[in-house]
Amino acid sequence: MPVTERVPEVTFKTRVRDESVDGPNPYRWQDQTTQEIFGGKKVIVFSLPGAFTPTCSSNHLPRYEELYSEFTALGIDKIICVSVNDAFVMFQWGKQIGAENVLLLPDGNGEFTRKMGMLVEKSNVGFGMRSWRYSMLVDDCKIEKMFIEPDFGDNCPADPFEVSDADTMLAYLKGTQSAGVSEPRKAFVG
Repeated sequence: MPVTERVPEVTFKTRVRDESVDGPNPYRWQDQTTQEIFGGKKVIVFSLPGAFTPTCSSNHLPRYEELYSEFTALGIDKIICVSVNDAFVMFQWGKQIGAENVLLLPDGNGEFTRKMGMLVEKSNVGFGMRSWRYSMLVDDCKIEKMFIEPDFGDNCPADPFEVSDADTMLAYLKGTQSAGVSEPRKAFVG
């Protein structure tokens, strides 16, 4: 697993609401770069295997959504969920879950995930190439802390969910705030 110090430079293919677009789907394509998304901001990113999947839908995304105000009170500017899914799937999943605060960022081509070193094969469950489950704290494009689920690898028979959860990230942030210092980045936990 490669270790990266900064989030990789990619262009995300996103859809944004645009009232000038006629019809029932008033959205247009908009490219967003890594710099536009992460530059000058303190961001929590969590990545998961797929929209609409059980753990992702019942706990991973909803808990980050639920704790959003606690994260912002600790100086977080944005919470982002990345998945190797297209913009349409991410939009519909967010709508079904009721995500209002977490930005669902589609990595449809898996470029960001691959450059993070987190792209794994999940053909054993019919998914193809997907993201390994992890979370990270990013400060102005620099990765400060990562929590990577154990047993990283292709076709893992399980879907570990022990350290990339919202409560682990919240505890980390509260710990660094109470200590009054920023802890040096540790690449892998778990």
